[in-house]
Amino acid sequence: MTADVVLALRDLRVRHAAGFTLEVDLLEARRGEVLAVIGPNGAGKSTLLRAMGLLEPPGAGAVWLHGQRVDAAHALAARRRMATVFQEPLLADRSVAENVGLGLRFRGVGRRETDARVARWLARFGVGHLAARSARTLSGGEAQRVALARALVLEPEVLLLDEPFAALDAPTRAGLVADLGGVLREDRVTTVLITHDRGEAQALADRVAVLIAGRLRQVDTTSRVFWAPASEDVARFVGVETIVTGRVVATDDGVARVEVGGRTLEIAAGLQRGTRVRLGIRPEDVTLAAGAEPLPPSSARNALAGIVRRLRPGGPGVHVVVDVGFPLVALVTPRSAAELGLAEGVAVMAVFKATVPHVIAAGPSLDTADEAGL
Repeated sequence: MTADVVLALRDLRVRHAAGFTLEVDLLEARRGEVLAVIGPNGAGKSTLLRAMGLLEPPGAGAVWLHGQRVDAAHALAARRRMATVFQEPLLADRSVAENVGLGLRFRGVGRRETDARVARWLARFGVGHLAARSARTLSGGEAQRVALARALVLEPEVLLLDEPFAALDAPTRAGLVADLGGVLREDRVTTVLITHDRGEAQALADRVAVLIAGRLRQVDTTSRVFWAPASEDVARFVGVETIVTGRVVATDDGVARVEVGGRTLEIAAGLQRGTRVRLGIRPEDVTLAAGAEPLPPSSARNALAGIVRRLRPGGPGVHVVVDVGFPLVALVTPRSAAELGLAEGVAVMAVFKATVPHVIAAGPSLDTADEAGL
């Protein structure tokens, strides 16, 4: 274990009566980083966080804090070096300032220092003007800002966040994510964030651990997890909507020509001729143009004529399934969809660069056309 590892799980096993098992061989939170643990509902994320925060004893394995294994006799002392924020703020029926200062008073911090630290952290989360208000009168976003201030006022060695934005509406969540991100980057607080929201992980995390069905499938930098997923199940969870099988038919100077569904794609990858590969393409990397006529030369080496088969609104954009010989999903803004006149049966050109397709490890045989809704 290196010196920059603050908190670690080793050989962890947690078994529940319902049959669910969480197995983590190794997961480390490094000094000053934000580590996001993402995965679908029921993957075991909250169980992992409770074990990490010494709130639930594992059936096997151990939690390590600063290179020292934490045993039962020292669990309480170790917990006091951490702070946890849950989805529900769980504020006491007191004023906002009193709520934020509770932990400091329990630790015997003097009144003057407590007041100064409370005022500082309320200001940093933009709720200083609410100090005298009853916590019961706060909105959901205000309450969660107070809960974060209450945790960080303790200057914890590790901050644990369990879906802290899940109950908030989209505008409130976006503002709080931005403000919390600024605090964590400025203070370099070692943080473990549990979330099922990919956008939160991308906005806040230095590294991401993907947990699926109680197992860690990939732990890597945020960019690599989202843009170079290690396996098909990870790729699908992080938003890769087009996953197809192809065969390499030619290679030339680091560019492979891969035949997929009767079309030939140019891929920036060192592949051997004759190899069968699985390719993942993120929808936001595909650009659509009206009509089926060839486009002017550009840096995008793949331009495929196709027919729109389905439009599916989702979040801030529209997911467009295009039949180009295989189902290819593009993400466009509602304005672009209207300007292009996109509708079922409309002819379009789907364009993407050779650097866009990512070669992923082959998973179970899947009917991509069914998944894409063709």
